Amino acid sequence: MGNQLLPDGVQRTAVGVARVRAAESRREDRLFADPYAKAFVRAATGARSQAEHAAPRERSAGGAALAARIVLRTRFFDDYLLRATAAGCRQVVLLAAGLDTRAFRLTWPEGTRVFELDLPPVVAFKERVLREEGAVPTCERSVLTADLREDWGAALREAGFDPAARTAWLVEGLLVYLETDQATSLLSTLTGLSAAGSLLSLTEGRDPKRMVAENGADQRLQALAGLWKGGLGEPAADWLPRHGWQVTVHGKAELEQAYGRPAPAGSEGFLIAERG
Repeated sequence: MGNQLLPDGVQRTAVGVARVRAAESRREDRLFADPYAKAFVRAATGARSQAEHAAPRERSAGGAALAARIVLRTRFFDDYLLRATAAGCRQVVLLAAGLDTRAFRLTWPEGTRVFELDLPPVVAFKERVLREEGAVPTCERSVLTADLREDWGAALREAGFDPAARTAWLVEGLLVYLETDQATSLLSTLTGLSAAGSLLSLTEGRDPKRMVAENGADQRLQALAGLWKGGLGEPAADWLPRHGWQVTVHGKAELEQAYGRPAPAGSEGFLIAERG
């Protein structure tokens, strides 16, 4: 397959998440199975097959907590999207989809259409690897190149998205990489495209700067933190109700009970909102 490198910032984020998902998929007690995650890691890093099954590199406490959170959020968002589509949302939009493979690995209700949006280099890399793996989606899938800091709503509509239909939105681990005005603009655009009864889920976590401060010697975590811009500037659970959403936060204890895994200390859980 060769070494198909992504831009450096994306390498540390999307491929890092894929590495965590690949490791989880090898566990006997896995919370999900992502059959393409290791292919993304191999393509991005040039890792050989014998290295794919090696023990994971030692992580700092912060790195381990981040990996555990990625695992929990992957399963939580899997469940959220399947519940949303079972309840009648036939449009699913994954903003900053990265190397997400839910369109391939989940069993969707008939008639579901999944829209994936991300930057051109990410889309090109992802589509190349999926073609090489012979991946076939289990839904109607539309892939769009878009910069979510700009006017992405027009491109979504042009691709066949129907603002009058109920939609299940997913914003997974994205807002922290945006400036406050960019995050606000993104959520405002999303809100304007959401019919009554639409759903939104996103991460609601601890201050990332504090996590870095607690693990100052972890160079990998410091490099990742260098990409963080601060996000919305306030909890999404405060912003969304002011803009027509009813919010439920699913916290640490609930996640641990549901999935039988300890949630990282300080976790605030994940948010699901419904458009009124």
